[in-house]
Amino acid sequence: MTHKNSHGVYGFRFSEPDRLSLCHLFAVGHEIVTDSSYHWNGMSRTDGPLLLFQYTVEGHGMFETDLETHRIGPGRAFLTEIPGSHRYYHPGDSVPWEFYFLLFRPKSLLPLWEDIKSKLGAAPAIVPGSRPIRILRDIAREAHSGRISDPYMASSLLHQFMMELGRLSLGGPRDTVEWPAAIRDSVQFIDTHYSSMIGQEQLAGQMGLSKFHLLRTFSKYVGLTPNEYLNRTRIERAVELLGTTDWSIETIASQVGYSSGSYFIKVFQKMTGQTPGSFRSESGGLNYSRLFF
Repeated sequence: MTHKNSHGVYGFRFSEPDRLSLCHLFAVGHEIVTDSSYHWNGMSRTDGPLLLFQYTVEGHGMFETDLETHRIGPGRAFLTEIPGSHRYYHPGDSVPWEFYFLLFRPKSLLPLWEDIKSKLGAAPAIVPGSRPIRILRDIAREAHSGRISDPYMASSLLHQFMMELGRLSLGGPRDTVEWPAAIRDSVQFIDTHYSSMIGQEQLAGQMGLSKFHLLRTFSKYVGLTPNEYLNRTRIERAVELLGTTDWSIETIASQVGYSSGSYFIKVFQKMTGQTPGSFRSESGGLNYSRLFF
């Protein structure tokens, strides 16, 4: 379902001191274009430097670079830099192209943008109900309603969008309702049996999947391999035991599923930057109930 009441293109030219690390929103739009008069060439534009994220709701448009041509249909976006060697346009057929877009200055966001683009690609498919797309729609509606009234509001909304796009680029949708049932079951199995699990082959057998299929699909949706998720779960539990019991390091290692204290110490230090002993005895530090990785 599209939100017709946000149609329009809205520009922002707030002034703020250069010393402030705000995100600079340049324009947001929700448009429907119907013919080939909609055509942008990245080398002929004079409003850069800008970064552009554009997402199709209905119909389709074309996005071309020197290396490839993409048909940008529903549920697909493209990411590009202005100026740049590209063009995007309505293909000239009778089908309207409906899309949302964000234009913003590279200042402070370019490293994150480049990292996201290296992971997602220049023309990724993104689920319409995902957090970045919901925020994109929200920005368009806020602009249409005149509620983006200062540089802090604009920066906050753009920052939220980029953070969620960054989360998405880590390995797929983070909302578990979007995960296949086998992946949800795999995560639940690890959460329940982390202290007795042997490894990925055991999990694959339990789920009735091949090890290769499990590894590929689990990594896509969870953002970690099954072994990485298993270690994270074990270390999270170990943190709780270090803070709430006087058990020895060997006992805690055994309780969370490690066959030796030395290997437990190695994994714990890699993930937290400390040994279990120093984590437990560190004076003047915070008394963590849980660490998130």
